[in-house]
Amino acid sequence: IVALAQAMVIITGGIDLSVSSTIGLVAMMVAFVVARLAGFPPWLAVPLGLLLGMVLGSVNGLLIAGGGLPPIIATLGTFSIYRGLVFFYSGGTWINAFELPAAFKEIAKGTPLFGIPNLILFAVAAALLVYYFLNHTRLGRDIYAVGSNKLAAQMAGVRVSRTIFMVYLISGMLAGLAGVLWASRFESAQTNTALGFELQTVAASVVGGVSVLGGSGTVPGVILGAFLLGIINNALTLVRISPFWQLAAQGLLILLAVIVDFVISRQLGRMVAVRRRA
Repeated sequence: IVALAQAMVIITGGIDLSVSSTIGLVAMMVAFVVARLAGFPPWLAVPLGLLLGMVLGSVNGLLIAGGGLPPIIATLGTFSIYRGLVFFYSGGTWINAFELPAAFKEIAKGTPLFGIPNLILFAVAAALLVYYFLNHTRLGRDIYAVGSNKLAAQMAGVRVSRTIFMVYLISGMLAGLAGVLWASRFESAQTNTALGFELQTVAASVVGGVSVLGGSGTVPGVILGAFLLGIINNALTLVRISPFWQLAAQGLLILLAVIVDFVISRQLGRMVAVRRRA
């Protein structure tokens, strides 16, 4: 789910390093509300998480689209701010499984349809919605246009700043949803929730064919990239490879994907140049 959000950001030529802290902060805030607020309907946790994620994502959008800050600098700053807010909001305490109602745990772990966990259904729904959004809406096509050439897109009538703002808002919204699902699945909210998760989302996007230069990428590719990373991590765990080497494997995959993308882009550029000469 978060890799889909990260992919949309990368397609515009940006990056969102704050997704892991957004997940952690939303998970902590929603878990506190569900656990400590008597009578709060657990099913409202999902829309609450989406709303909180949109607020956090809009901050990135304002800094980048409105303030003109480089995406890596803006999201690195909010990454630290949001992670600090996790400690501030929780006071350093955790929400444990016995404090959460059973209905909240069922949000991610329930199996109402043919024994398929809700977590899978949320992921499938998110993938379908993002696919339709990118391929069959004007704003979705604008995202590709902005990533390909911001100046050309602006001259063609695309509202570049609005498009970039919306991408970061959507990224925050999906990260907020992931925060609720995270707390529901693991039945807890901790101060280190999703720490380092931003690397996995970037890896899944880049390995799935999303160009780091912007302008290209597909939802099926991101899904395959996420599956590949999951399979590799599971395989390394089964053969008892250290978690540190698992991180190294993710970094190596990112480097290989970027190198391949650069080589392909350069070859395509040369082919276009030759045809123009001809």
